[in-house]
Amino acid sequence: MKTKKKLGLIFFPAYDWAISPTHPEREERLLYTHDQLMEEGIFDLDCMTELRPLVASNEDIMKCHFCFPDVESVTTESHLVSAGGAIRAAKAVLEGEVDRSFALVRPPGHHAMKTVHGNRGFCNINNEAVMVEYIRSNYGIKKIAIVDTDCHHGDGTQDIFWNDPDVLFISLHQDGRTLYPGSGHIDETGGPGAPGKTVNIPLPPNTSDEGFLYAMEHVVMPILDDFKPEIIINSAGQDNHYSDPITNMNFSAMGYAKLNDMLKPHIAVLEGGYSIQGALPYVNLGIILAMAGLDYSHVKEPGFTESKYRQSGEVTEYISGLCDIIVADYFSAKKNAGPRKDSVHMASRNIYYDTDGIQETRKEEIYTCSKCSGLYVIESSSNRNSLSAGIELPYDACERCLQLADTLAEKFTNEKKFHRVQLIDRKRRNFKYIK
Repeated sequence: MKTKKKLGLIFFPAYDWAISPTHPEREERLLYTHDQLMEEGIFDLDCMTELRPLVASNEDIMKCHFCFPDVESVTTESHLVSAGGAIRAAKAVLEGEVDRSFALVRPPGHHAMKTVHGNRGFCNINNEAVMVEYIRSNYGIKKIAIVDTDCHHGDGTQDIFWNDPDVLFISLHQDGRTLYPGSGHIDETGGPGAPGKTVNIPLPPNTSDEGFLYAMEHVVMPILDDFKPEIIINSAGQDNHYSDPITNMNFSAMGYAKLNDMLKPHIAVLEGGYSIQGALPYVNLGIILAMAGLDYSHVKEPGFTESKYRQSGEVTEYISGLCDIIVADYFSAKKNAGPRKDSVHMASRNIYYDTDGIQETRKEEIYTCSKCSGLYVIESSSNRNSLSAGIELPYDACERCLQLADTLAEKFTNEKKFHRVQLIDRKRRNFKYIK
């Protein structure tokens, strides 16, 4: 059997990293999948290539995150290899080594936000976001879409790209009113500099294949067609599966394969999924076959019957109405978006790190600019770290924003109340702690 697409697979089970020996986020998540693929003969298929991950550098992390007090304090080597696996997946595609790639790596990352003080939602470093900044800084690609299919809202990825007009973030997830992290509502549509570039599809509990694929067909695909990304990334969480122990959805392995076939991502990066034996090997197999352009019609997990996990008529009706609202809101935001104006937008947030028991307080200032994508400034402290500051400049930063950033950097450095000050200057390729 010959593949239609050259597919690169990157495995990193992180043997030396665990939250606890019995935690659902453990190395067996990938080991059972690897065994299944070996049994199915996947690695014997034409042009199916297993690639070794890279190790992300501190600078790779600092292109994306404000890590306090520093990168070393909030990461292990496994986090750097997991992010490096995502980078390897991107390199393989963008340099023509393969057509598509799937990074099956852990620890996961999509709950890691712009600021990092520790682990929240099993995540320290946002693998997809690190990969996106690697792509943009090394290959000149501008417009990127991330479609997050994890059952939990990708609040970290949303936070990182909230005000970025060149990154479209779409999240399909179980309604945050019924599941961690409690966010991802339809009115979360992007920052002042990127209206409509965040799209949340909060699906009700017990949504099955029918509902997910309906949302894909009626929301995700029309918006992607309008945005016209150069690269599509699937943040491939698999805990929507009906057998997952910590969620309440009814998606199947076949449904995941069909979703992936419809989406046709250039790169997929594994996120959640905790039904280690009953779901992950079959879901991953279906995704891999779909990405390679192969027949996945025989993929079926043991014990699955479609009638048992079919969604109710009420769920179907609710999803239909929800999708109509989300699509209308997206195109309305696009239609009503006027020229960028010079202004400052301020906000305060309290962020809880459930895994590490950290409470962060963050003050934000978003400077929208008529000449560039603007400036982002944060002040952040937690019960683990003293007050710190971060300054972020975009790739297209204008001279005025560059000067403002330099002024703020000097101010923060001289003020004794700030313990650490970090700079993310994409325009001048300057990523460092200046205090």
